[in-house]
Amino acid sequence: MELQNKLKKAALGSALDYIAKDPERNIHKLMSWVDKAAGEGPNALTSQRAAVRKVLDEPESNMYKYIMGIFRDIDTEVLKTVFTNFIVNANIIGTPRQAELRELFGCNMPWAILMDPTTACNLRCTGCWAADYGKSLSMSYAELDDIIRQGKDLGIYMYLFSGGEPLTRKADIIKLCEEHSDCQFLAFTNGTLIDTDFAREMLRVKNFIPAISIEGFEAATDARRGKGTYQAVMAAMSRLKAYRLPFGVSCCYTSQNIDSLSSEEFIDHVIGCGAKFAWFFHYMPVGVDAVTELLPSPQQREHMYHTLREYRRTKELFFIDFQNDGEYVGGCVAGGRSYLHISAGGDIEPCAFIHYSDSNIREKSLLEALRSPLFMAYHDGQPFNCNHLRPCPMLENPERLAEMVKKSGARSTDMQSPEDAEHLRQKCTPYAEAWTPTAEKLWSASGKE
Repeated sequence: MELQNKLKKAALGSALDYIAKDPERNIHKLMSWVDKAAGEGPNALTSQRAAVRKVLDEPESNMYKYIMGIFRDIDTEVLKTVFTNFIVNANIIGTPRQAELRELFGCNMPWAILMDPTTACNLRCTGCWAADYGKSLSMSYAELDDIIRQGKDLGIYMYLFSGGEPLTRKADIIKLCEEHSDCQFLAFTNGTLIDTDFAREMLRVKNFIPAISIEGFEAATDARRGKGTYQAVMAAMSRLKAYRLPFGVSCCYTSQNIDSLSSEEFIDHVIGCGAKFAWFFHYMPVGVDAVTELLPSPQQREHMYHTLREYRRTKELFFIDFQNDGEYVGGCVAGGRSYLHISAGGDIEPCAFIHYSDSNIREKSLLEALRSPLFMAYHDGQPFNCNHLRPCPMLENPERLAEMVKKSGARSTDMQSPEDAEHLRQKCTPYAEAWTPTAEKLWSASGKE
C-alpha cells in the first residue's frame, strides 16, 4: 500500500509538471489521473470529481478562469506540494482510512484538526476571545508534533492553526511543516508577522497557507485591530503575491460590518490582492460578556446566503461560508465529524466556538477523546437539525449543546469568562427563534428537504 501511494504521488507530480506547461490544453489529463487514483466506492470523492469536471467543461465560467489563475499565479513547486498533500494524502489516502476507523470504533473521525500553538498575540482585537487570554498558555513543539503524529495514524493530513496569533510561533510552525512534509498546513492569522523572511520560508517548505483576517477596508480593520493594521496586511498580501504563494482571507461578519464584507467592491479588492479563497464566519456570542447585538439579523444572514452564492457564480474566488454552507456538508462538521479544536491549554473541544471539553491532549489520546462522552454525544446527535441551514448545536439549536454538556459532564474551557451552558442556551435562544422562519423558507426553496 505504501509503495502504491508513493507511485500515486510521483505520478501526480509528473502530471502537474506537464499540465503547468499549458494548463488550458492539458487540464483534463489531471482529472483523468485523479479519477484513476481515487478509484470507485463510497470514499472515492465521486461528487467532488464530477463538480470539478463540470467546471472544466465550461471554459467561459468564472471557476474555470479561477483554476487557470491558480496555475498562472502560484509557484509550480508549491502547487505540486499542495495538490499532493491535499488531493492524495488528505483525500485519496486519508478519507478511506478515516472511514475504516469510523466503522471500527463507532465514533467520529475528523478530516482536519484545528489547534492553537499559543494564546499570545501581537494585537488586541475588539471582540476576540483570544485577546484576553494573556500570553500564559502554549503547547510545546513536542506536543504539537505528537498531535500530528497521532493524527496521521488516524488518516488525518490536514492541520490548521489559530490562537492567539499562531505566527508568534513562526519557527515551530516551519519546523512542523518540514517534519511533516506530507501534511497540508493552514493558519488563521492577522497577517502582520508575514515578513519577507517568512514568505521565503513558506516558499521553501511549500505546504503552508495563511488565511489572513480582515474586517473590510482600512477604517473597519483598524477600528477593531489597531491603527496601521490594514496597511500591514496589505503589505503582507503584496509580499505573498510577489512570491507566488497561495493565501486567502478570513472574515467574521457581524451586524455592523456585513454590508462592507459582502460588497462587490470588497470582494474585487480581495481578488486583486491575490487571495485565492475567502472564508466567512458568522459572529458567535462566545463567553459570558459576548455582545449579542453583533449577531446578524435574519435579514442580514439571508443577504449573505444569497450574495455569496451569486459570487460563486460570477467571481474568480473560492468561497466558504462556515454557517450557511451546512447544506453542502450535511450540517454541523464539528465534534470530530470533519474537524475538532485543541486549545493552547490542551483542551480538546468539539469546535473553535464551543468552549466546553471533557478531555485534554495531555491526559488522553486523540482516539480516546473522540470516544469521550462529549464527542460521542456529538456523534450520536448529528445532524442536530434536518434543516442544514440550522446546523449548529449552539447558535441555532442551543438546547442541544446544553443537553450534551450536562449529559457528558463537560466543563467550560473559556479562559476569560467561563460560561454555564444553560446561560449560553438562554443567550442564543432568541437568535435561534428569529432565524428559524427564514431558514425554513430558504431550505424549502433549495429543494433539499
